[in-house]
Amino acid sequence: MTAILYGNGQSRSFRCVWALNEANIAFEYQGIDKASLSDAFLKVSPHIKVPAFTVGDLHMSESAAIVNYAGNVSKHTSLIPSDVERRAQYDDICYFVMTELEQPLWTIGKHRFALPEEYRHEVMFDTAMFEFDKAQQALEFKLQGRDFAVGDEFSMADVLLAHTFNWAERFKMSIKPNFLAYRDRMYARPACQQSLRQVGA
Repeated sequence: MTAILYGNGQSRSFRCVWALNEANIAFEYQGIDKASLSDAFLKVSPHIKVPAFTVGDLHMSESAAIVNYAGNVSKHTSLIPSDVERRAQYDDICYFVMTELEQPLWTIGKHRFALPEEYRHEVMFDTAMFEFDKAQQALEFKLQGRDFAVGDEFSMADVLLAHTFNWAERFKMSIKPNFLAYRDRMYARPACQQSLRQVGA
């Protein structure tokens, strides 16, 4: 079975490309834009969103779920902790990234380009920036000076976290220097650099 990931540049689909490469999972990457939508893509993602991932009868469209799938099927067992306490910390960081840190970025994205123009409101930007700053403060407490998102080694939580900070920088958010340094360390990983080349970034 050939695994296929449909994506677009450094959108949320990038974290999936990175995760699959960290997990050393063979897959075919297909870049998608609205001018070239294949029937195969529409079958997996009729709502025309990326990422879209398929292998055999499995179809997935949530980036964090795809990242965790890659970690779970990988032979590198450290990518998702198996220890109960460490796994709880892993889940806590992953859910925090998706519900608190990423949420204001997506609010900005929706009101800049994703929503129909009549539903876009720039007044939302100040609130989103406040929420992002508040999330960074909470994250500092959660990480407590650690070099990685969980414990003392790289995991798939680092893919989610580092990609989200990269997204924030592209949106010109105010990011704490320690988090930018963390993002740079994670992005220097060979699998991330390979993924950037793969998506043409």
